[in-house]
Amino acid sequence: MRRVMAGLVVIAFGIAVTGCAGTQPTVYAYPAKGQTAEQQSRDQNECMAWSKQQTGFDPTMDTAKGAGLGALIGAVGGAAAGAAIGAAAGSPGTGAAIGAAAGGLGGAGVGGTVGYTKNKDGYDRAYAACMQTRGYTVK
Repeated sequence: MRRVMAGLVVIAFGIAVTGCAGTQPTVYAYPAKGQTAEQQSRDQNECMAWSKQQTGFDPTMDTAKGAGLGALIGAVGGAAAGAAIGAAAGSPGTGAAIGAAAGGLGGAGVGGTVGYTKNKDGYDRAYAACMQTRGYTVK
């Protein structure tokens, strides 16, 4: 039982970290005016910071917050469902533990993506506008 729980914790952590990995804008900017790679990197970093400031959306932080809240809600719901199923099978404690772990995993995945996609569009539009004003072709 301990091995199963440890494995589920590792999987949950992996899901949460994976949700945080995609912090780059999903907008492509081509250096249309001969900008160097160094200049392009500087412009990208400055435009990402400006986009965060304008929209109040931080891809890294907002995804982590959503995943944490989703994991909590999922764990509570999963524990309740697991306890009910476990009680029918004669082991409500084990059922609750398994349900909490499974619900936490699902909740982290869903919670991390819901708020992320909801606010990412405005962030990407701000980033694109910033890069366009710096002389990049944006798609």
